[in-house]
Amino acid sequence: MNLSRHYYPNYSVGTDAYADIPQVCKRYGTKAVIIGGTRALKAAVHLIQDAVKGSTIEITGVFEYGEEASRENIDALNQHKEVQEADMIFACGGGKAIDTCKVLSQESNRPFFTFPTIASTCASCTSLGIIYHPDGSLREYSFQEKPAEWIFINTQVIADAPKKYLWAGIGDTMAKFYECTTSARGLKLDHATSMGAQISHLCAKPLVTYGVQALKECEAHTPGEALEEIVLGIIVSTGFVSNLVGIDLNTGLAHACYNGFTVCKSTEEHGHLHGEIVAYCILILLTVDHQKEEFEKIYQFSKSMHFPTTLADIHASLDDMDAVIAKALSGIDVRTWPYEVTPSMILDAVKKIEDYNKHH
Repeated sequence: MNLSRHYYPNYSVGTDAYADIPQVCKRYGTKAVIIGGTRALKAAVHLIQDAVKGSTIEITGVFEYGEEASRENIDALNQHKEVQEADMIFACGGGKAIDTCKVLSQESNRPFFTFPTIASTCASCTSLGIIYHPDGSLREYSFQEKPAEWIFINTQVIADAPKKYLWAGIGDTMAKFYECTTSARGLKLDHATSMGAQISHLCAKPLVTYGVQALKECEAHTPGEALEEIVLGIIVSTGFVSNLVGIDLNTGLAHACYNGFTVCKSTEEHGHLHGEIVAYCILILLTVDHQKEEFEKIYQFSKSMHFPTTLADIHASLDDMDAVIAKALSGIDVRTWPYEVTPSMILDAVKKIEDYNKHH
């Protein structure tokens, strides 16, 4: 058949976002189970339960997802009668909790709704689920057609979460713009891909505008305009791009280099967050791509955000770079790029960034 389908999640955002649950969800049934992470459930369950009081929606069970987005945990959740009989799944938490619920719901052909309690990824907006083995190693990408029916983004819950997740989410989100637009350079794009590439612009400029203030609002637990703009950039703008463009425009040199740093033992041991390392890797991308003016702008923003700008900031050194670069170029991240990325390009870029730091 000559057709393609495209789904875009609806969303409610604000400190009273959960008030929309009864009106939105009533058409999907009456029984809902909430599944999420330990801290997420503590932060949000009572608010969700309060929101559905007196409505046709009944919360029949609350379950922890199991700390890893794994097939084993999905199977364990499916053993609960409440999960089996639920009309809909309420996915509550961060990326792994939401992906667990996402795959569970999609594979049992049931609607799911996402309740992000931190703004660190676009998982609550995308149809892609990332599944791991119990030891945390990657198992598979679960490519599904439909994302969540609705996203309920309670900005107060996100403002009350640890600031580090929002901070790292900003770094990861900014990469979407630079990777998507660079990957797309020179390509003939269809309507959906072109739309995704255009939306990707909202993954960078607003974050530079509002990033510092949003962190202050998060620190003070007082969500305002800046926090809301940043949260929508991380969750919605990035999620829409992910749903609209293919895998090759969803990644690029920044994430290739991030993957490279996963082999750097000292970086891993010091617990640097994904988005934190990606923020540094954006500087590599901009240097390799000779975007001098953009590099200077993002370098200054990174300093104001206390993002890493040197290898030492992520507990790495030039001695690590051969292994980092080999890993970075072993995956698919830059198979669609305007030019071939060579090991010397990355190494030269890192050296230039180190030198730039010495003089600024």
